Amino acid sequence: MNWDRYIKEYQAYLKIERGLSKNTIENYSLDIEKLYLFLETNEIDVSPITISETTIQEFIYATSKTVATRSQSRIISGLKSFFSFLIFEDYRDDNPLQLIESPKLGRKLPDTLALEEIDALIAAIDLSTPEGERNKVILEVLYSCGLRVSELVALKISDLFFEEGFVKITGKGNKQRFVPIGENTQEMVRRYISYVRSEITIKKGFEDTVFLNRRGSQLTRAMIFTIIKRLAVQCNITKKISPHTFRHSFATHLLENGADLRSIQMMLGHESITTTEIYVHLDQRFLADVLLKFHPRK
Repeated sequence: MNWDRYIKEYQAYLKIERGLSKNTIENYSLDIEKLYLFLETNEIDVSPITISETTIQEFIYATSKTVATRSQSRIISGLKSFFSFLIFEDYRDDNPLQLIESPKLGRKLPDTLALEEIDALIAAIDLSTPEGERNKVILEVLYSCGLRVSELVALKISDLFFEEGFVKITGKGNKQRFVPIGENTQEMVRRYISYVRSEITIKKGFEDTVFLNRRGSQLTRAMIFTIIKRLAVQCNITKKISPHTFRHSFATHLLENGADLRSIQMMLGHESITTTEIYVHLDQRFLADVLLKFHPRK
């Protein structure tokens, strides 16, 4: 059923991107393990991706006989968070607990950065070191192309089609898409490859990887998160940001400047337009501006 893989990814997300304590992560994980134990006991062969609302309801009904109301509510909230994470990572398009009543836990989307904040983060990078020059290009690519951090660290030189103005991205489920990349960002990547990456002794197996650490290996997701977190502290940005904040800002800024959801969906690599709508949360002021601009009887 392959639950271990998704649980481990969820635990890493809770630790690295949400900064939760070990005990809190264990409590979240316990909720999922209770569901998994129920499936095993009843010989129900489903994965976190295929489990249905009906099966979840059966589990909740079974637990209601053995746990207190408060504990049951906490389990429902914990599972909602887990399945919201799966949606957030594009593994699912729906939450099987959506219609099941529970205390509102919600799934907090990353704060959107203003363009001025993105500029400030990039300007705070120390360009006197090779790592600093690399980090600047990393942030530029994250924001300019709207990539997932996993897509960024796995980016290959052979995936750069700069003459055509695109990069080839291998996303969730090994699905490939072409994402446009601006000329300024292209030039930054070229300079990094020519003058910084070329000075690194590259380990076997990483000859085609764009972004490398000092030891010549592929960067980790956690390292990208650490880079961004340190820059945020330097810039006195109190928002809780992560690499995904740049992807979210990419989508939001495109929409606010007139891009249509379908185009954003294709660039982000979402199978469903509803997933794109989750990322692109609009404030009331922007909606009012849209009404005034486009409604025939404004």
